[in-house]
Amino acid sequence: MGLRDRFSNWVYGKLEKRMNEYPEGSVRFSNGYFANDSNILESSDVYELLQDISNQVMLAEIIVEDADGNEVKNSPALSILKKPNGYLTQSEFIKLMTNTYLLQGEVYPFLNQDQVHLLSNVYPELDSKLVEHFKVNGVEIPGNMIRHIKNIGTNHLKGVGLMQLGKSTLEGVMNAEKVLTDKYTKGGFLAFLLRLDAHINPQNTAQSKLITAILDQLEKIDESRTVKLIPLGKGYSIDTLKSPIEDEKILSFLNVYKKDLGKFLNINIDTYMSLIKTDLEKAMMYLHNKAVKPIMKNFGEHLTLLFFGPNSEYSIKFKINILDFVTYSTKTNIAYNLVRTMVAQPDDAREMLGFDRLNTPESSKLYVSKDLIAGEDLRKATDDSLKGGDDNQKQEESGEENS
Repeated sequence: MGLRDRFSNWVYGKLEKRMNEYPEGSVRFSNGYFANDSNILESSDVYELLQDISNQVMLAEIIVEDADGNEVKNSPALSILKKPNGYLTQSEFIKLMTNTYLLQGEVYPFLNQDQVHLLSNVYPELDSKLVEHFKVNGVEIPGNMIRHIKNIGTNHLKGVGLMQLGKSTLEGVMNAEKVLTDKYTKGGFLAFLLRLDAHINPQNTAQSKLITAILDQLEKIDESRTVKLIPLGKGYSIDTLKSPIEDEKILSFLNVYKKDLGKFLNINIDTYMSLIKTDLEKAMMYLHNKAVKPIMKNFGEHLTLLFFGPNSEYSIKFKINILDFVTYSTKTNIAYNLVRTMVAQPDDAREMLGFDRLNTPESSKLYVSKDLIAGEDLRKATDDSLKGGDDNQKQEESGEENS
């Protein structure tokens, strides 16, 4: 091996050693990026889909009904769900329950007197009598204090979530996103080749110090806007190597496989995105019927059993106002048309648009037609019109009589 080769190996060895000192994924490309609870939402598409679904569930009104379908306003269950515990609001609790349910496939609400919590690291098992038991760190939880809400697949004891169903796809997408993000955060994955035209002794202390100083300068280039001036002696030159990251191939990969993530959440991304661009109300209804409605039904059934037991006449339900997810101009058109077609009162329309109800006799009537005639006055107005004709006709007749 010649002197030049030995020196090149020595420089490469120092570079490799330096690079290995960096935290995993900070500069060099990580060998793998595995989906877990702490990083799952770093994928923008996963975060957006989960937000759209969990926001709908969160904005639903939680009600209690009796056996006849009448709403019960003063149920203690509503008070607990309104303030579940000391560290979560109702909105946070519902969002956390929904996101956990979708990602992990199951979630465990735990009722402890006047507080409800979401437990983790729960181990469920069935005994010989097919009764489900729950243990947390070896401690058994009474069955009447906990529910096992499952995103059911083909297993009666465990649910399936995105992290299980789309594990390979998800990790591939997250790896690809991380590569692009790191590349542009760091101003590009830069590599430098130090060329030496002179024969230098690797044992030379002065030359070793020079190489170390050059490496120090190169490693401090951490932003694309950073400029470093490195004076070199005769026989030295530094060339920048092209980044091995090919953006177009990675973007093509993401365009194909990101759509698969929605399928694991029961959403066709192409359909959903096209509806968002053309008709937001239809998009929200699509999301509601495909993903949100089954979740709310499952949550309602389990919370009913948790708070009231299996033999109670009361039930907990989630009621959603789909108009919460449409634009204000759409709400205005809907309210306008509902009043004109005797489907809603003016007060109903005012409340829909965010105004206080007037609670006047006129605002509580049902109106119809372009003339906004009160429903109960419609027959009278029609009879009057048939008997006496319209106002122009009356004026003409009056004029003829006067002449």
